[in-house]
Amino acid sequence: MRPLPIIHGREEHGSEGRREVIDLEFSNGERRRYERLKSGGHGSVIIAAVPEPGTVLLIREYAAGMHRYELGLPKGRMDPGEDVLDAANRELKEEVGFGARKLTRLRSISLAPTYMNHEIHLVLAEDLYPERLPGDEPEELEVVPWRLDRLHELMLLEDCSEGRSLAALFIVREVLGMRP
Repeated sequence: MRPLPIIHGREEHGSEGRREVIDLEFSNGERRRYERLKSGGHGSVIIAAVPEPGTVLLIREYAAGMHRYELGLPKGRMDPGEDVLDAANRELKEEVGFGARKLTRLRSISLAPTYMNHEIHLVLAEDLYPERLPGDEPEELEVVPWRLDRLHELMLLEDCSEGRSLAALFIVREVLGMRP
């Protein structure tokens, strides 16, 4: 495995220091300056809630970046001092109206690792029970049950374009498929 480049310097730019320029030296002696976006906040979670075997709960919510309603997994930012599983259960209650008795952190997913250091933690939520917490959404979110054996249909829908949700759903399908 190659050694990581040596960081010789860092410069923060922008009003909140979210843009960073790093001065790197690679193992072959080449020097380069890379610009990257730094993640803000305390992290984020994306939740695959399984109400019954072979089904996950999606939400349809307004996506300002695309100015349309988008279908995907529930997700949200972690609060200060909150761990991944607690954040996932809180977001699930806020966005879907269910809590989970069994939560499993599966892995982290990066958004654009060549120029951002943001990761989102994928959590599998099972053994669901009804519980709603007030969230920060401007309107109630539509909850859409989706069969995992129909992912090939979901990935072709125009209103399901969020890459993290699609990647997470395929990961979840494989993880659940490996169970006895």
